[in-house]
Amino acid sequence: MSELAWWQRGVIYQIYPRSFQDSNGDGIGDLAGITARLPYVAELGVDAVWVSPIYPSPMADFGYDVADYCDIDPMFGTLADFKQFADRAHELGLKVLLDFVPNHSSDRHPWFEESRSSRDNPKRDWYLWRDPGPDGGPPNNWLSRMGGSAWEWDAHTGQYYYHAFLREQPDLNWRNPQVRRAMDDVLRFWLDRGVDGFRVDVLWLLIKDAQFRDNPPNPAYLPGQPDHHRLLQTYTEDQPEVHEIVRSMRATLDEYGRRVLIGEIYLPVPQLVRYYGAKGDGADMPFNFQLLNAKWHAGDIAGMIRDYDGALPEHAWPNWVLGNHDNPRVASRAGVVQARVAAVLLLTLRGTPTLYYGDEIGMTDGEIPPDQVQDPAEIRQPGIGQGRDPERTPMQWDASLPNAGFTNGRPWLPIATTSSVRDQDRDASSMLSLYRRLLSLRRNNAALVQGTIEHVTAYGDVLTYERRHRDQRLFIALNMSCTEATVQSHRGVVLLSTLAGRDGQALTEGVNCLAAGEALVASIRS
Repeated sequence: MSELAWWQRGVIYQIYPRSFQDSNGDGIGDLAGITARLPYVAELGVDAVWVSPIYPSPMADFGYDVADYCDIDPMFGTLADFKQFADRAHELGLKVLLDFVPNHSSDRHPWFEESRSSRDNPKRDWYLWRDPGPDGGPPNNWLSRMGGSAWEWDAHTGQYYYHAFLREQPDLNWRNPQVRRAMDDVLRFWLDRGVDGFRVDVLWLLIKDAQFRDNPPNPAYLPGQPDHHRLLQTYTEDQPEVHEIVRSMRATLDEYGRRVLIGEIYLPVPQLVRYYGAKGDGADMPFNFQLLNAKWHAGDIAGMIRDYDGALPEHAWPNWVLGNHDNPRVASRAGVVQARVAAVLLLTLRGTPTLYYGDEIGMTDGEIPPDQVQDPAEIRQPGIGQGRDPERTPMQWDASLPNAGFTNGRPWLPIATTSSVRDQDRDASSMLSLYRRLLSLRRNNAALVQGTIEHVTAYGDVLTYERRHRDQRLFIALNMSCTEATVQSHRGVVLLSTLAGRDGQALTEGVNCLAAGEALVASIRS
């Protein structure tokens, strides 16, 4: 497998830094805490850690409002702490990926403070400023993804500025060459410090319509959906010019060797795959988020796998995501039993998997009392299910009360109630043990890393497919129901099953039984 890039062979583990490990008792996770827990991550069997934003920030959106792209927020530590973290990760054989947040800055970033100081300031055009519309109101009908108008009035200069998210997050003007050069300098700053790649936040939103045309109404909008769904995002996302920016980022990273560029892109597959670039000069992996919102049904997921694999350009490398900091956890979406099936699915599909911290111990969404809600998405649009606090609760390391080994202080969010790393560490039937076994199986079987995926089929509630590489042939069967099911197979040997005691058993030619909620990987012969 040496001909593959490290990010093609590897598995990525996302850490939400506020919630992984607190080292100083303030109730908020930090770099020193992450560093202390890196041996656990390495022993799990993953290959890279992606850390959500740790830059200086007023924390209006918990770090996605960046006030300085080239430093560390004191909440998380210092640049020296970052060096210790990166060095320790590399010692353990782990790559380090950072969040890059180029679409918008904080309104307290010096760039924006200059931009809003006067209309003739040299940085005025670094952001999107417009005169009022004919009625004296906003320039057009564009809506914020956090609710309400995307335009904020600035009385001092008599213009509106655009913000796709909070008003505290003004969007940068990526049509300005100076902005592009400044952001390229940011990439180089971190690449020079040994970062192995970036996950680029909201990559598909970077360019907006040059004519600032109104977005058309969305005929499929339903009451209760987020406010911005009232409009189709025709002129505020996925503009053709964004691909030039992606190519430029790719070129910068290529100067540093095999660094990975991952794009956060919530688009249908035909649009998503264009972000690979025409000749492999785009993002290495435009994130494939289909499993985050998929109906947990064998037929739906089989179709999804076939369509995605068929749509990929010849040069493209696939990837799959099961959970992240913006979506409910898989154990809450699919249920605790099916979360085990989902683990087998994620780690046996073709392409690079990304795990979300805590999913390996089956963490579920936390219960957040109304008086402890932190997320601005919930505070601004309560009751419509946009709040992201439940999937961001602190990692549960042990059974100690009240904070599960996360902090000696009061945690920034309540601790959830599922079991901990220590509970599961020596339990051969635990979710943690299952993940360790799956990651080991993947590492030691070329078919799971670089093999083709074939015969993707749904038989009622059972999803099956094969992974092949040279003379190795693996059969995967996933029972997505709560009842026993049967599956057709060739003769083989079970390498891994979610059912205790089945590893090593033979599969017979013809009909084989799967227990309710069982998933297995078998080596088979024709």
